[in-house]
Amino acid sequence: MSRAQIVGIILFVSLSILIGLGLYFMFFRGPVPITPSGTTPTTGTPVQFPSSGGATSTDRPIVEPGGQLPSSGTGGTINGFQEAGQAPTVRQLVNTNAKNINVSASGAKFYNQKDGKFYRIDGQGNVSALSDTVFFGVEQVTWSPASDESIIEYPDGSNIYYDFQTKKQVTLPQHWENFSFDTGGTQIVAKSVGFDDSNRWLIAANPDGTNVEFIEPMGNNADKVMVDWSPNRQYLALSRTGEAQGISDQKVLLIGKNGENYKSLSIPGRGLQTQWSPTGDQLLYSVYSSRSDYKPELWITGTAVGAIDSNRRPLSVQTWVEKCTFTNDTAVYCGVPTKLETGSGFQPSLANTTPDSLVRIDLKTGSRELINLDQTHTIDTIFVSDDGQKLLFTDKILPGIFEVSI
Repeated sequence: MSRAQIVGIILFVSLSILIGLGLYFMFFRGPVPITPSGTTPTTGTPVQFPSSGGATSTDRPIVEPGGQLPSSGTGGTINGFQEAGQAPTVRQLVNTNAKNINVSASGAKFYNQKDGKFYRIDGQGNVSALSDTVFFGVEQVTWSPASDESIIEYPDGSNIYYDFQTKKQVTLPQHWENFSFDTGGTQIVAKSVGFDDSNRWLIAANPDGTNVEFIEPMGNNADKVMVDWSPNRQYLALSRTGEAQGISDQKVLLIGKNGENYKSLSIPGRGLQTQWSPTGDQLLYSVYSSRSDYKPELWITGTAVGAIDSNRRPLSVQTWVEKCTFTNDTAVYCGVPTKLETGSGFQPSLANTTPDSLVRIDLKTGSRELINLDQTHTIDTIFVSDDGQKLLFTDKILPGIFEVSI
């Protein structure tokens, strides 16, 4: 074989290899991971959350929210609300899917759906794990207001009591549901829903399921009982089993622990959502009716013993109670949709992408003050910090927990 033939064969083989590599890189090889300069790729690294101290996150940063809500810049009114002045800055505390948030003196606690762990955010915005224990697929968490104890519920109906300090875990009956702690964290109230109507009770017990007390039989009205222990410990639940008042109005019963015969509440609509004031002496609620074009509207009423349903009045704000939080017994902050469609009261999803205004309602004077945030948000849940200086909220569209000073 001549030298020219040998060279030709080598060139042919080399060209074939180059073509093959080119085809592989173009069509078959997956994406190459990009590693920031000066770092080493790792696997199985726990999620790191950003904090006020400048910590970084292994998560992809979220897209920045949209622009500022309309402002007249003159301290006038917008959509019937008095403007509050300069827009406060919204700060993102974490950028993961945070659920089941609770705010107490020890900070804000939440469940991270990504890694199945629970975390705490302290007053400086620093994030730390409550426990190394992983809880996959949690559906609902009910927190004690006095400690790091909780009732954790799963989609299959399983329930556990868990103390994050002592790591004590107890399995609770699967037919228990809709839990609520008392203000001291010493007892819980729940529905015990048996297969038969005669075995359905409102119960109270210790958080670990011991010392069960049968409070009231629910029969076939279990779905009408709203479990929510009031801060003043007077009421364990509300029951939508009172006498109907016309087409949409209804009487709602207040259920005590000792069979008390309390005066009922007159509720002017359907779709009842409720929230106790910090003392339990008032009840904030939202309902819809033909009067509101079937849009949710806020009402407040007295619930102190001896003054039940006193000073009941509308607040002239159309939103849902779940978008509101008390800062004290005389002021409420709410996310208020900038626009609501007719019928959104019984179909809340119509407002899932509608931007919200942040509104402060003075419960003494009835004044409503618009807080112009520097970002646009659709508020999902909202809480006030333990010191009353900040609001923490989640967004229906954007992942994470956001904070704004008030």
